[in-house]
Amino acid sequence: MPRWLPRAMVLALALVAAFQLGSWAFHRLTGLLVGILIASFLALGVEPPIGRMVARGMRRGPAAFLVCLAVVLGAAGFFVLFGSFLAGQISGLVEHVPRYFDSLIGWINRTFHTDLSRVDIQGRLLRSDWVRAYVHKNAGGVFDFSASVLGGLFRLLTVFLFAFYFAVDGLRLRRALCSLLPPAKQTEVLRAWEIAVNKTSGYLYSRGLMALVSAVAHFIILAVLDVPYALALGVWVGVVSQFIPVIGTYLAGAVPILAAFAVDPWYAAWVLVFVVVYQQFENYLIQPRLTSKTVDIHPAVAFGSVIAGTALLGVAGTLIAIPVVATLQAFFGAYVKRYHVADDLQEQDGRRYPRGDGPSLRARLRGLLRRRGRS
Repeated sequence: MPRWLPRAMVLALALVAAFQLGSWAFHRLTGLLVGILIASFLALGVEPPIGRMVARGMRRGPAAFLVCLAVVLGAAGFFVLFGSFLAGQISGLVEHVPRYFDSLIGWINRTFHTDLSRVDIQGRLLRSDWVRAYVHKNAGGVFDFSASVLGGLFRLLTVFLFAFYFAVDGLRLRRALCSLLPPAKQTEVLRAWEIAVNKTSGYLYSRGLMALVSAVAHFIILAVLDVPYALALGVWVGVVSQFIPVIGTYLAGAVPILAAFAVDPWYAAWVLVFVVVYQQFENYLIQPRLTSKTVDIHPAVAFGSVIAGTALLGVAGTLIAIPVVATLQAFFGAYVKRYHVADDLQEQDGRRYPRGDGPSLRARLRGLLRRRGRS
């Protein structure tokens, strides 16, 4: 047996054990790592207002606290408004259940010539073994739901706590990271950091402004139609349609349409028309002007990034996919060298270039003389 074989076997077993241990730890800490990733992007997004407040003389800790408190209050206000709408709809549905049940029983009696009554049906249902078994089986569902809600609140609090720490110690983190690199690499890291801050904050602010415009527009149409909880529905449409890419528009528009349908089916049709028209107005007029300097990426790239982010990280990937791709696009645009396009390719392109963007006048004359010489 060669002398190196036992050492190689021990090293191979150690590598396999280390890989298994790392894989186990990674799967255990996936939720924490995703939360830290979201917190880092939130910290990048709130960096500009914190920097402005620090430039005016405020210490970084109180400035970060005020900005993060504003974000928390905004999120809490959204959940309170939509929670009030949801509670009102559920209470209204519960109040009208007996009337709906009586209407159904009356239709059955008229159609099938039966003599059913709501009291008899309720008594039979309450005494049936199926209902008792179902209640006994799902008795622990309330505790599971409560545990899920508490777990979600704890994860949300963890994300905001990490975002606050990252916002407060942003400069210290940059110094610690740059201290591990040579001076030439430190400049590149700081430049990449600035690109990430600009793109992430630009994405959040542009989406926030479009969410405000969308919320006000939908609130006005719902208030004119006298749909209940118009303010909550307007805020729902604004937030969900802007911060949940691709499917957020359809998910946001479905709720006010259903709420309007409960009042009058014609109101639902009017709300549907308004949602479609406003979406076109936003896509072609508002969004290009707001996002041209922040997250100007192709719609196909945005759609693919959202799908990839959802496949990799779920809901968290859906939220951060577009700013990540915008940051990478800006980073490559700043560092990737671009070359002059050949005259033949520009002629095949068939576009009319504005002054300074296409080939120069000298190059055009040279190409014209070359084509005449060939002919």
